Amino acid sequence: MATVAVFDIANNKVGDIELNESIFGVEMNAGLLHQAVLMQLAAQRLGTHATKTRGFVRGGGRKPWKQKGTGRARSGSTRSPLWVGGGTVFGPHPRKYAFSMPRKQRRLAIKCALSDKVKSGDFIVLDSLAFDAPKTKQVVKLLGDFGIDAKALFITADEAENVEKSARNIQGVKAINTNGLNVFDILNSDKLFITKDAITRIEEVFA
Repeated sequence: MATVAVFDIANNKVGDIELNESIFGVEMNAGLLHQAVLMQLAAQRLGTHATKTRGFVRGGGRKPWKQKGTGRARSGSTRSPLWVGGGTVFGPHPRKYAFSMPRKQRRLAIKCALSDKVKSGDFIVLDSLAFDAPKTKQVVKLLGDFGIDAKALFITADEAENVEKSARNIQGVKAINTNGLNVFDILNSDKLFITKDAITRIEEVFA
């Protein structure tokens, strides 16, 4: 098992923790991570785009001119796609972009993302993380103590409303709990802060 240091919120080392190799030491699978990110982003698309075909455009009920004898091309409606103000051909219609992945693949993708952070040294374990009230300056001070000026993700074991509210006003900083653990947020962060309790919770679920 890999051993990493545990710090308090002031960047003082308070101990060590052993990580489960089956979760935090798996082999990288870039293709699987790519598919997991696509799945997550596709599920966020609204898919409310819509265009009108000739059957939905208002008007055009009368034949513009008679079939023969005018010298002009035959035409049956002013709402043909060939006319200005006519319908659209092969335009987008409301649809769902979401697709799913097998449960084992989704879990493996999260393991790969976590393992990548551990391997790159961007995995910081905190003894605990809790604020008495939502204060943005508390997160700013924490990042400053660790000398971090980059995108950061905080992961707690349970929902920590004060932590989430304190982090959301800082661009590039986000706080989630283990119930909302996902590949995109992990990969989208430069530094990953995670509490000891969150590691225990993840190992209980994923091991």
